[in-house]
Amino acid sequence: MELATIVVVIVVALAFDYTNGFHDAANAIATSVATRALTPRTALVMAALMNLFGAFLGTEVATTVGSGIIEPPEGPAGLLVVLAALIGAIVWNLITWRLGLPSSSSHALIGGLVGAALASSGGVHWDGVLEKVVIPMVLSPVVGCALAAAVMLAILWIFRRGRPEPLQRGFRHAQTVSAAAMALGHGLQDAQKTMGVIVLALVVGGYHQGFEIPWWVVLVSAGALSAGTYAGGWRIMRTLGRRIIALDPPRGFAAEATASSILYTTAFVFAAPISTTQTITASILGVGATKRLSAVRWGVAGNIAIAWVLTLPMAALAAALAFWALRPLAG
Repeated sequence: MELATIVVVIVVALAFDYTNGFHDAANAIATSVATRALTPRTALVMAALMNLFGAFLGTEVATTVGSGIIEPPEGPAGLLVVLAALIGAIVWNLITWRLGLPSSSSHALIGGLVGAALASSGGVHWDGVLEKVVIPMVLSPVVGCALAAAVMLAILWIFRRGRPEPLQRGFRHAQTVSAAAMALGHGLQDAQKTMGVIVLALVVGGYHQGFEIPWWVVLVSAGALSAGTYAGGWRIMRTLGRRIIALDPPRGFAAEATASSILYTTAFVFAAPISTTQTITASILGVGATKRLSAVRWGVAGNIAIAWVLTLPMAALAAALAFWALRPLAG
């Protein structure tokens, strides 16, 4: 029975990974598509491949998600906690995707884990939630916005005497590199979250010791995220690429370069599962503000901020309801 439950959990985890891919595809490529540096299909193929490669760059974030957020009970009840957490995250991902809101799949998953653990009377590592989730959740958009604005101001000063048309062409080419770096960072961050959940299920079910990530878990997580990315996320892409601000190639490059650098730093240095969505959105706001404050559609930004605030509690609620519905299966 436990083996069958573990298989179900793994399948649902990969389904979450797939929704993460199409939900967050816009993170890597919306700015490049909006500035016409890349065609939508070319951008999606590039993003899918770089997501795949990025998943193999490290496992530090996976360890944080698998062992640093909750302490579920062992056996069937623990497996139901993980399953309910994934269901809660998927539900919130689908709701925000339908509304075209770039919310955080990472925070949906973590909110799901916390909500399911609380519903089961399991343990929550609140210090880990605070240090690895809440503090980065607040800081990464602030840093992204400020750093992107600084990078954009530096670009404007360095190229202040340049001819507009050659500069636009040059930054379109540069965006190919920055978009690839963004997609690689997305794979590095987001595939690891699914890896951590799968290993957590294996440990709870008694089929794995410790939190070292098996190679096959890396492979299937990378594949599911890459496939979801290729499926695209057109609704959210429109929001990031067009509705917040009308981007040009220099601003698109500055936003992508800033966001990708933050993704690498938080993954390799702090092992923190930050939101790629929050990071790139805040970077877009930062570069947009250097044009003029009125150039940013602050109403759209406000709706996105509301989705950010609601993600943790709403995913937690959905996961708690899922656990209560599944609890009779624990026997």
